[in-house]
Amino acid sequence: MDEKTLRLLVENGAIKQIHIIGNGGLLHVEVVTPTGKHTATTLKGKLKTWTNIHSAAKWVRALGIGTIQLNIERWQPDQKVMLSNNV
Repeated sequence: MDEKTLRLLVENGAIKQIHIIGNGGLLHVEVVTPTGKHTATTLKGKLKTWTNIHSAAKWVRALGIGTIQLNIERWQPDQKVMLSNNV
């Protein structure tokens, strides 16, 4: 689900929960709506990821969301991440 769609859902009160989830050296966002769980994506449909909690939280806050759930059980902040234009 891209940022534009997420903003519309926030404006219409359709977001039940937001989760920032860490896995390896990356974090991503999952959104819970009445239709189920959706992962935040780029406009090209790729998984939207961050390498630090601050950036992910700042992005969620810019959407107009003030409360999140943070899952860092599998997050390895010191793990090196190979970022690619294809990811």
